[in-house]
Amino acid sequence: MRRRSVQFLALLVGCTLTLYFYVSDPFSLSGTLGGEGAGDWFDLDYRPQWGGSGAGAAHDDDNWDPELPVEGKPGKGRPYPPPLKPPPKDTGPAPVLALLEADERKRDAIVAAFQYAWSAYAKDAWGRDEYSPISHHGHDLGMGGGIGYTIVDALDTMLLMGQPLAADYAKARAWVEKDLTFTRQGQFSTFETTIRVLGGLLSAYHLSQDELYLQHAVDLGERFLPVFDTPSGLPFASVNLHKKSGNGGSLSVSEVATLQMEFRYLAEASGRDEFWRPVEKIMKVLAKDRLPSGLAPYGLGISNGQYTRTTIRMGSNADSYYEYLLKQYLQTAQTEQVLRNMYEDAMAGIRKYMLKTTPNKKLTYIAELQASGSSSNWRGLDSWSPDPKQEHLACFLAGSFMLGAVRVHRVDPTRPVSRPPLMSELTPTGQKDWKAGIAILDGCMDTLRTATGLSPEGVTFRTKEKPGPQENADERDWYINGAHQSVNPPYDARYMLRPEISESIFLAWRLTGIERYRTAAWKLFSAIERYCKLPEGGYATVMDVDDTNVKYIDKQETFFLSETLKYLYLTFADEAALDLTKVVFNTEAHPLPVFVPRRVKPMFAVNEYKRTGLADD
Repeated sequence: MRRRSVQFLALLVGCTLTLYFYVSDPFSLSGTLGGEGAGDWFDLDYRPQWGGSGAGAAHDDDNWDPELPVEGKPGKGRPYPPPLKPPPKDTGPAPVLALLEADERKRDAIVAAFQYAWSAYAKDAWGRDEYSPISHHGHDLGMGGGIGYTIVDALDTMLLMGQPLAADYAKARAWVEKDLTFTRQGQFSTFETTIRVLGGLLSAYHLSQDELYLQHAVDLGERFLPVFDTPSGLPFASVNLHKKSGNGGSLSVSEVATLQMEFRYLAEASGRDEFWRPVEKIMKVLAKDRLPSGLAPYGLGISNGQYTRTTIRMGSNADSYYEYLLKQYLQTAQTEQVLRNMYEDAMAGIRKYMLKTTPNKKLTYIAELQASGSSSNWRGLDSWSPDPKQEHLACFLAGSFMLGAVRVHRVDPTRPVSRPPLMSELTPTGQKDWKAGIAILDGCMDTLRTATGLSPEGVTFRTKEKPGPQENADERDWYINGAHQSVNPPYDARYMLRPEISESIFLAWRLTGIERYRTAAWKLFSAIERYCKLPEGGYATVMDVDDTNVKYIDKQETFFLSETLKYLYLTFADEAALDLTKVVFNTEAHPLPVFVPRRVKPMFAVNEYKRTGLADD
């Protein structure tokens, strides 16, 4: 009896194991979607080779990344997994991510830099909108006083930096309480005032829960509402806050599509949907006139709400349109599918038509597209010619691609991804976006290879058609157009204390935990300290990044305090300083909370946007 029981038990175990191996196939790579071996082939030092000949070669989206996993193909000493299959019902435990720890010495050095810049402003220009540190004075953007461009822009940086800035923050809050008023005559930029002042107030409110900031934000928001009263629904470019009236005819796509995050959160925090409706209408107008590529020329007509025959680029007048396509979707907890559709189509268009590579060092960059079609036939896919110019502003896109890959394009949306993400954890589109982000950031960091270690305002990448001057040709696959051709350096040669490279480096660090990004951030900060810091206080724009005998422009940009130093600080602070799953940065680096909108029925329906057909998934 005992022996028969043992035989029966052995038979039962054998059948069970056979069934298990037949169903689960544990030795198949496709069954390791969440574990080692399936996706950890990806080398973050790898720079993709986009294919094609020269910078002018467009990328066929189907063949855009020849190093995507191919079954049986060896690569860098590690096996490539087979094509992704649907995830199993049980993919095992989610990855446990160790919190990234602070580098206290470097973090504190960046806090000291903020204090140095802030104390100079406070001494020379307290309460003024902008600061000139060389001449030691400030000036306002409106008649009769400022509206807090510098003070409000810096509030959340001080809140994040904490105790070392406690006294400075208290003084800034007191100024907001006693002196901030929006009854100022003059024309203020709708775009700049929204991202800096409204965004700064709302971020300070979110971080502190101090009703003072929300009260001022509501006051400012009410003064903005008349700018949306136009035939097309696109806002006027400028606003008279005292008269509550708008003005201005010409518009850029960034000016109209970089208001949504601020007004959406204002509506949510105040419970007043009149702040939400006009900015959502803007998105409907833009969706209706989209180009076949999913890309947006930077010019818009305020009367008809249609795009004009202007350049497609990721730089000035256009950058934050693409940035906010992703961030609007993330801000509302990924509940609005139409925003995801617009974002995916735009990223697919960028990958297909704008990502180029240099023929020599294989650097990836984002080309501008110039309209080459006739004045009546310029919207089609074949009506654009690539120009190998890239502005510093465009470097935001590296971080945006990476963030979108891990937030939007996970194989299993219910699970976090590893750090760095395994390719098996990302959809095919997520893999492409991740690799694009890494490669773009490599190209952007390459532009830091200047005499000062600072990145210029704009560069032109070398192509077979436009090889450029031979100076530095052996060292750099790009050049500064017009450099060394006259006594005064060109506009593109300057460093304006901009944050876009530090922003993408910060996101790369948070999403990978790879030390090379902290190293790059520290080198950039060290260059700022050496060449932008003024002996009598403050920091200024450098006129020529390739001249160590520095000449300055007398301006300390407000975004140096709100963006550049904030991103550098967060790169060296511990991860708990700010949870990126709970906030989304506006384009001025003001963290706003993720929330599920109170509205049940969206104002912008999915069927009101027609897909381009370029996106994979």
